[in-house]
Amino acid sequence: MGLDLVDFEKKAREAVKAFWGNREAARQKQIESGNADQGERSGVTAGKNMDGFLALIIDIVNSNGLAAADIHRNRAMVTLPGFFRPTKLWDLLVTYKGELIAAIELKSQVGPSFGNNFNNRTEEAIGTAHDFWTAYREGAFGKQPRPFVGWLIMVEDDSRSRTPVRDKSPHFPIFEEFREASYLVRYDLLCQKLVQEQLYTNASLITAPRSAIGTGAYSEMSSMTGLKTFITALAGHVAAESARLG
Repeated sequence: MGLDLVDFEKKAREAVKAFWGNREAARQKQIESGNADQGERSGVTAGKNMDGFLALIIDIVNSNGLAAADIHRNRAMVTLPGFFRPTKLWDLLVTYKGELIAAIELKSQVGPSFGNNFNNRTEEAIGTAHDFWTAYREGAFGKQPRPFVGWLIMVEDDSRSRTPVRDKSPHFPIFEEFREASYLVRYDLLCQKLVQEQLYTNASLITAPRSAIGTGAYSEMSSMTGLKTFITALAGHVAAESARLG
């Protein structure tokens, strides 16, 4: 039996529409209440912006052999032990028969400030993965096969995120692939390198303009970091774990 990819493209478009719709609804609500946050923060504090992607991931788990798995998304149930820190909150955890099947992080980035936020996202992603795999090595999750560890980010497709960026490194040259790379290219490179260095099982980048609130249209930067690669890898892992533990 083949993998069930649950019509992921259609569901991803719905997730993109929900992302921008939730941000706009949160912004309007805070304006009406007279308590609007500064800048783009009003669209962030709602906390529900990536729920459409969470739903897509849950559908993949349920449709590829682990419908009986425990899928955790509530804050009280998405904590895992760390090695360099006591615990880490994830966005979604999948457990089955006492084993950790998957741990997923979902992130987003909108303008106008891409620079500092890109650096913060990068440091966070690397630190989280290093902490997780060190804890895994030290037996924090018991003796079990490696779980699927995923990182998915949606970034606003905007002239500011596509414009080449210059960096200064007075003592040593930066790697050539980063030279005058836009923030979208940098996110794509980040996702590629997170997988190449085995920090994440898969890392995906989705881009969409604010105008996608009505259509859900989204783009990808490369096949390696595309959503289908992420979804297929997750579905394959879930199906393999179902066969092993079934």
